[in-house]
Amino acid sequence: MSIIGIIPARFASTRFPGKPLVQINGKSMIQRVYEQTVKAKLLNKVIVATDDNRIAEHVKSFGAEVVITKTEHPSGTDRCFEAYQLNAQKFDYVLNVQGDEPFLDPEQINSLAQACAGNVEIATQMIKCNNHEVLFDKGEVKIILNSNKEALYFSRNVIPFIKGKDEAEWHNHFDYYRHVGMYAYRTDILEKITQLKPSALELAESLEQLRWLEYGYKIKCVETSFDSHCVDTPEDIEKVIRLMNIQ
Repeated sequence: MSIIGIIPARFASTRFPGKPLVQINGKSMIQRVYEQTVKAKLLNKVIVATDDNRIAEHVKSFGAEVVITKTEHPSGTDRCFEAYQLNAQKFDYVLNVQGDEPFLDPEQINSLAQACAGNVEIATQMIKCNNHEVLFDKGEVKIILNSNKEALYFSRNVIPFIKGKDEAEWHNHFDYYRHVGMYAYRTDILEKITQLKPSALELAESLEQLRWLEYGYKIKCVETSFDSHCVDTPEDIEKVIRLMNIQ
């Protein structure tokens, strides 16, 4: 099984323009993401996909391979597919590495890569919700699973409702999971899902993975112990540095 890791890195972030180039303790965010990604032993190749020449030139400066993609892609999934098409080599899977998680653990990538065994269509990761605040945070996407650990539904709301129990104690009465955002796609499936029209559930929750479920694709979910620390705003940088104790 061959896997290419692709790191989408666009310049025009609404809340944080130029985010991939921001310096975090002496290194840009995109360089930190790349250096962590190439440590993953189960990736055969790693490239950066961007729509901006400033990012492309910076990526080349630290020795990484980069491809220039269109600016109008609605999601990282679409950018990954174009980057895969522009890449000269063929692979069995594309692993979409989040470009705004500068301290991701390489073993998190290896775990997702291992989850692809058995001709899986799409794989992603999840982590348990162990407290009320995280569970009821609408910024955290929750996952409902079937008996095969495949996603039945993703929601910003809490599902299922626990009848007869105080909401503050729901996490003690059911195994709730929240989504951790990396994806691995079988390459033929990646091509197909990027051709789908937006679905009603996707538009309602603003979650592209609901489109895939509505059209009948299967998403395998594997539990991880590595928490996700994204940088969405300039204020997040100091918070992530404190959380990860990076010097």
